[in-house]
Order: sequence, then structure tokens, then C-alpha cells
Amino acid sequence: MINLYVNELMATSLDKVFEALASAPRRRILAYLSEAELSTSELAERFSMSAPAISRHLSVLENAGLVSSERHGQFVLYKLVRDNLVNSLTGYALELCPVGRPLKRESRAMARKRKPA
Repeated sequence: MINLYVNELMATSLDKVFEALASAPRRRILAYLSEAELSTSELAERFSMSAPAISRHLSVLENAGLVSSERHGQFVLYKLVRDNLVNSLTGYALELCPVGRPLKRESRAMARKRKPA
């Protein structure tokens, strides 16, 4: 029962990631954030869209766990959460890869053997 819940939770999380990545502007935002922390207005300067439109894109990215925000004085700076992006895409690739399933199964078995009873 717990595994089913965890699988559903992971699928929901992965759905949010792919929904966020489905948009070209959001992928461009991630590219900018991969090199620097930027504010909404700094990002808006690089796009032909308003700061509120950029904010909506950032909200989707933040909801998917791909970016985080932190207030610095009057500005909110956004940054890429590299681990979440990499882990989501790697997990997805391993699920699709025919070699990945047996390796994951073997790893789970090894982890169970290590756990103290």
C-alpha cells in the first residue's frame, strides 16, 4: 500500500516536471537560471513578455520543484534546483531504459539486505 502511494506521488511529481518543461519559455528560463540567480524583472528583460507573465512561468517551475526563490531585500531571486531536475529526468530515463529495471531491482534487494531487522 505504501509503495502504491509513493509511486503515485512520484508520478504526480514527474507530471509537474514535464508540464513545466513542456513550455519553451520555461526551458529558456531554466537555461538562464542555470548560470545565475535572477529576479523576475531581470528575466522579463530577456523575454518579450511582462513581469507578471514571467512570474506565472516561475510559479509553475517552482511548483514542479525545479526552481526555488529567496527574498533579498525588495527583490526575490530565483535559482535552478539542479538536483531535482537531474533526479526527475534520470528517474524517468531509468524507468524507460530496459537495462534500468533489473539494476533498480538489484539495488533494492541489496538495500533490503543492509537494513537491520
